[in-house]
Amino acid sequence: MQPKQIVILGSTGSIGTQALEVVRAFPDKLDVFAISGNSNVDLLTRQALEFEPPYVVATTKSAYQTLSAALESTGSTVLFGQEGLCDVAVMAEVDVVLAALVGFAGLRSTLAALEEGKVVAVANKEALVAAGHLVEDILLRRGGRVVPVDSEHSAIHQCLVGEPQNSVESIILTASGGPFRDRPIEKFSSIRIEDALAHPNWSMGSKISIDSATMMNKGLEVIEAHWLFHLPPEKIDVVVHRQSIIHSMVNFVDGSTKAQLGVPDMKVPIQYALSYPNRWASANARLDWSTIPTLDFEPIDNQRFPCLGLAYEALRQGGSLPAVLNAANEYAVSAFLQGAIHYTAIPSVIEQAMLRHDIVRSPSLDDLIEIDTWARSISEQKRQGTH
Repeated sequence: MQPKQIVILGSTGSIGTQALEVVRAFPDKLDVFAISGNSNVDLLTRQALEFEPPYVVATTKSAYQTLSAALESTGSTVLFGQEGLCDVAVMAEVDVVLAALVGFAGLRSTLAALEEGKVVAVANKEALVAAGHLVEDILLRRGGRVVPVDSEHSAIHQCLVGEPQNSVESIILTASGGPFRDRPIEKFSSIRIEDALAHPNWSMGSKISIDSATMMNKGLEVIEAHWLFHLPPEKIDVVVHRQSIIHSMVNFVDGSTKAQLGVPDMKVPIQYALSYPNRWASANARLDWSTIPTLDFEPIDNQRFPCLGLAYEALRQGGSLPAVLNAANEYAVSAFLQGAIHYTAIPSVIEQAMLRHDIVRSPSLDDLIEIDTWARSISEQKRQGTH
């Protein structure tokens, strides 16, 4: 059997680099057809020289120029920008597209791949958050497949294999609680950038680390789960599970519950997404049950994590509001990482954008692009009052 031809959009990020570790472990099963990167040109160049993909996409002009020169004598063709991302995602040779770009920037290429009926391993949750209705429409028309990469959605996906849709009562997404699960709320005013980046269980990129600290990551996952598993918000619950061993659970109508467990290692769900519907034997770390005395669960503290409530509200109201939530959050996280706003201002920026938005019920892709720009602009205008 020929190896699967995979495209990794966002190969220099946390998910992308771990996906390439999976490729190294299965050279007879996976072959890299294309990779893409943004500002980390040195790493993208090293990846291109190691894996020798037919195509490499640079999303900035300077990266494109540097890569073109560095790869001139190789067999890799360098493409540029959103057009390049979409071009490699739809090529006939491609079997699986791993959508690992951070944020709204990954939406167009994800939709393009699905329009061609590709299997898309989705690590870019923002595409489903902002445009879940468009993804659903394309899947109905074109017959592609979305396989989740997030550990929580991968867990639900694995628990549902062989189960009819009408047997599901609800799903439970687990959350570690992040770095501030025990910090007194009155001390949130002293939170520094390095504090928010210090996740207790997972090693992730900066944007998702901040989202985990605010619990917006879990809010985006709730919206994503709605589209992936066709459940209303009242049937999607979140609990704090500090050990990050149970990755999520499914409650069934007969009173039983299935859970998927494993060490907190993203290579496992990445590998499953690339191997699906099969499982490949690997050297990934195993749980040592003799060292796990307890598995603990706690309810969500809504006062501590207001971003989660904002995400539920965006899902309940629907239409274009989740896209506003996502755009305002991306702006607020970026502003926090740049030192322009305080950590506690993040939910305020998001809420203000949501309150000022007139919901569009069935937004097109062009509508969503315009709404994304508007939400970021409104958030910038409000920033001065959020210090």
